Amino acid sequence: MREMSTLSHQHHHVLVLQLILLLPLLHLVVPGTPAAAGKFSDVLASGRNVSDGDVLVSPGGSFTLGFFSPAGATTRRRYLGIWFSVSPDAAVHWVANRDHALNDTSGTLTLTDAGVLLLLDGSGKVVWSSSTTAPPSATTSAAARLLDSGNLVVHGQGSGTALWQSFDYPTNTLLPGMKIGKNRWTGAEWYLLSWRSPADPSPGSYRYVTDGDEALPENVVLDGNGTEVYRTGVWNGRRFNGVPEMASFADMFSFQLTVSPGEVTYGYVAKAGAPFSRVVVTDDGVVRRLVWDAATRAWKTFFQAPGDSCDSYAKCGAFGLCDSNAGATSICRCVRGFSPASPAEWSMREYSGGCRRDVALDCSTDGFAVLRGVKLPETRNASVDMGVKLDECRARCVANCSCVAYAAADLSGGGCIMWTKPFVDLRFIDNGQDIYQRLAKSETGNLT
Repeated sequence: MREMSTLSHQHHHVLVLQLILLLPLLHLVVPGTPAAAGKFSDVLASGRNVSDGDVLVSPGGSFTLGFFSPAGATTRRRYLGIWFSVSPDAAVHWVANRDHALNDTSGTLTLTDAGVLLLLDGSGKVVWSSSTTAPPSATTSAAARLLDSGNLVVHGQGSGTALWQSFDYPTNTLLPGMKIGKNRWTGAEWYLLSWRSPADPSPGSYRYVTDGDEALPENVVLDGNGTEVYRTGVWNGRRFNGVPEMASFADMFSFQLTVSPGEVTYGYVAKAGAPFSRVVVTDDGVVRRLVWDAATRAWKTFFQAPGDSCDSYAKCGAFGLCDSNAGATSICRCVRGFSPASPAEWSMREYSGGCRRDVALDCSTDGFAVLRGVKLPETRNASVDMGVKLDECRARCVANCSCVAYAAADLSGGGCIMWTKPFVDLRFIDNGQDIYQRLAKSETGNLT
């Protein structure tokens, strides 16, 4: 919106109408502060600034940028962030200075001519700054714009290329149009990093990443030690194998997994008419997909993981099978042809030791048994070939005496996953896939 001083008399009634439409936002735009007033532009030009109490509002009013104190915080620490205008106290999706909180309301955001955002404290000290892809000698006039996607983008004058954008630096939230994963050429990674607590946006202990080391990526939650806490299961061409819920909201969102020489990334796009949504990793390591219900003015949880005990990574150990419907006393069991490696531990509900094979294999006479409706095991130690069908996959497993199981990589029966080492993190799941495990002839009966 133009400033009032630049408006002609005939545009005065337009300004009044715009201010009336924005009145409901006045008590929402800056959580933890008195109502902000004055600036409702979506653009920060070079040489201008946003002070504490001022805001940028995206053109459609969906997102607001400004200073805030987290809801429930016991101190007056101030942060620069971007939030959903409809739900500021609960929906800050990006924080600039999460490592360096301001101690008062004297903070200022400014933009240099070279396109670098600077967050200054009351003494003029830089507490956070953006990067830029512009060459060091560039002195073009730049501008930062808050888009209706929630992305803050810096452009040089007359340039269609972004010098910097907040979507490249996610905090704990994934929005439509963002991505997590890895740039294979530069090594750069995008991932979600939890807040330390609901009232403290400083970096927490949990990361949500797209594991791009394999031909079949999946999303995983890692704790502060880098240990897997939860995995979605591999991508099966339509969704993550271990998240059947994705099919239930495919009418709202289009899921995008990119595997190329340049990158391995995951993101999603909101379809026309879809409500606001976000994917968040919480301070206690839970991943939630939240959707805004305009009728109740509340965020609804469409998906949450870990969702049950079987979602805990490798709950039942090697060759173990987790069944959340079996009851707490028998949630784990061994796959066919295996028994608990330590019956005493299993009797105490300690399953991490997994299972051992009952009968030794004989490569020339072994057979295969199918286990249906499962989340496929972790593929870190598996081999993947997307160029063959299931029949060829079986033939390869038969010929490889080290192959202990195989499965189709996607729902159409294409691709081949072969496990040559003990597999882990196998569980029953709705609309799961099939896995074929190698067994001694005496264990297969009439199966082949």
